Amino acid sequence: MNTQIVVVTGAAGALGQAVAEYFLAQGASLIAVDVQQDLLQQVYGKRERVQCVASDLTKVEQESLTQAIRHSGGATVLCNIAGGFDMGPPVHETADALWRRLSDLNVATLINASRAVVPVMLDAGHGKIINVAAASAVSGKGAMGAYCASKSAVARLTESMSFELRESGINVNAVAPSIIDTPANRKSMPEAEYQKWVSTENLAAVIGFLASPAAIAVHGAVLPVVGLS
Repeated sequence: MNTQIVVVTGAAGALGQAVAEYFLAQGASLIAVDVQQDLLQQVYGKRERVQCVASDLTKVEQESLTQAIRHSGGATVLCNIAGGFDMGPPVHETADALWRRLSDLNVATLINASRAVVPVMLDAGHGKIINVAAASAVSGKGAMGAYCASKSAVARLTESMSFELRESGINVNAVAPSIIDTPANRKSMPEAEYQKWVSTENLAAVIGFLASPAAIAVHGAVLPVVGLS
């Protein structure tokens, strides 16, 4: 029997749902976290082995997530899927609000979810954390300064956390996808060759590998997942 208890943030989104379905198919129990309870209920309803937690992960206080972990008996895997993307003007014209928005969505959510989960993993002496960086953020891109900065921070935090936690039995790694094949991306880029993009199911499988015993020796990797794009 699978004894994994998997926390998935951004669980109501396209990638979050694919990751959740991957682990549920493996027999894991799921703590599905997103900002709106009604969205979580629409997606997961009364699914067995799913506990829905409405929480704004941009905020430091995460009592509802902490209580859910306690109720579930722990957390063995944390998938930090919550995040966001926006194009922007040149760096010198980018408004403070956009810098804060992308930092909140991509960095604060990771930090605050980790604050709730890592102490539980430390007590247990094991755990897996998988973050979502971005292939486009390995270098700067025009009109993407705020996004690249926030996703580059995800990669550096992944590496830092890995050094801090590996001796405690916790693996911290990240995936760095190119364009993910989601309904939102198809709508925003209707002329693109989306068959070359990374499917949510394929990306979820890579995340599942990093959460598996097969990846026990992998620490601090930021793994490109780019399909044919």
